Amino acid sequence: MTRLPLVVAPMAGGPSTPDLVVAAADAGALGFLAAGYKTPEALAAEVGAVRQRTDRFGVNLFVPTPVPVDRDAYAAYAQRLAPLALRHGVTDLPAEPREDDDAWEAKVELLLADPVPFVSFTFGLPAPSVVRALRDVGTVTVQTVVRPSEAEAAAALGADRLVVQSHVAGGHSGTLDPDDLPPEVPLTTLLREVRAVTDLPLWAAGGLATAEDVAAVLAAGAEAAVVGTALLRTPEAGTSATYRRALADPTRTSTGLTRAFSGRPARALRNGFVEAYDAVAPSGYPALHHLTSPIRTAAAAAGDEEAINIWAGTGFRSATDEPAGVVLRRLAGGHDLTSGLGSVSGLAPVSGLSPGA
Repeated sequence: MTRLPLVVAPMAGGPSTPDLVVAAADAGALGFLAAGYKTPEALAAEVGAVRQRTDRFGVNLFVPTPVPVDRDAYAAYAQRLAPLALRHGVTDLPAEPREDDDAWEAKVELLLADPVPFVSFTFGLPAPSVVRALRDVGTVTVQTVVRPSEAEAAAALGADRLVVQSHVAGGHSGTLDPDDLPPEVPLTTLLREVRAVTDLPLWAAGGLATAEDVAAVLAAGAEAAVVGTALLRTPEAGTSATYRRALADPTRTSTGLTRAFSGRPARALRNGFVEAYDAVAPSGYPALHHLTSPIRTAAAAAGDEEAINIWAGTGFRSATDEPAGVVLRRLAGGHDLTSGLGSVSGLAPVSGLSPGA
């Protein structure tokens, strides 16, 4: 089977599904389930559903790196949001900030008891003991970084691979410090800067929407290209109908980083919510995520594109409603593991892959 040098990014909040992960594997790519915002029980069910159909997949975890919100700022933001919430029938916005760890320990224990081929980390660095434990059960660990200093820290931690994410990526930035926005440099430049400080295999992420984009990051030394936004409209993705319409709307032309939805910087298409609240939203994750989540859920159900988070990278215009396999094969542009791309050997069949290979 052809193996594509492509990784399907974990997209929390609905878009990542077992069907999308399996479609990636069927096409020869590597797909990730998104553990973020799920209960351990829901994650276990998804892992089980994927495992019945493929042994080629990974799971992404949000590392607890809370940014406690100022309580007065939280209360003021909640008050600003109240009219929008009422318009969508939401009358029970959390009065107190909810600061949780996304069931971190339970999810780690699950993945140690029932190991998966790959586990990636976003938002922070796990403890070295977690990385060692996962490697001991045969799991390859992958750390998301946005700058060379983070890459050095991840290498010292013992990560097997790095996702090098640029500032144009859709959804949340993986920056370890949410008050330190990712550097605004081309992804190919960022790859070379990270390569200068580590020999770990690199997966390139951010704004990859065409075969030419993928070829460029492979030529810059990436082992694989990570794609997410390009797959949001595929039938296998769990993207809501409202979100899909917004992505396809030709009048939406720009994206930007905003903390308005979650309290962490994330790239989204500009809409009414961003215009109204971006300038006044405080930092504070996960408190702001939990505050705005019921509004966004209700708005999506009501078809209100102006009140949801339309996570999207800068290449969003290239997203289509074709099957995921079609999109992935087009993005690969003829690159596969038999075409002389020795740098992608780490994405060979997972059953023969050892940590650090």
